[in-house]
Amino acid sequence: MKIIFYSNNCPRCKILKQRLKDKKIKYIKSKNAEVLKKHGIMSFPALKVGDKILNFLEAINWLKNQKESGSNE
Repeated sequence: MKIIFYSNNCPRCKILKQRLKDKKIKYIKSKNAEVLKKHGIMSFPALKVGDKILNFLEAINWLKNQKESGSNE
């Protein structure tokens, strides 16, 4: 499954990045805020998992249910 991590390196972005690293989840990083705005998300960070875009809290909750996968980036 393709995962895109939308980040501008804010404190919340760093938390989400660390959680992704802890779970060893591979992702592509993007700073494209326009994609987030189209989906009603007005702040970083966010994750696109498959076809769904998750805001910070949704992403944290999604990660809680994930098992470790391969290496990061």
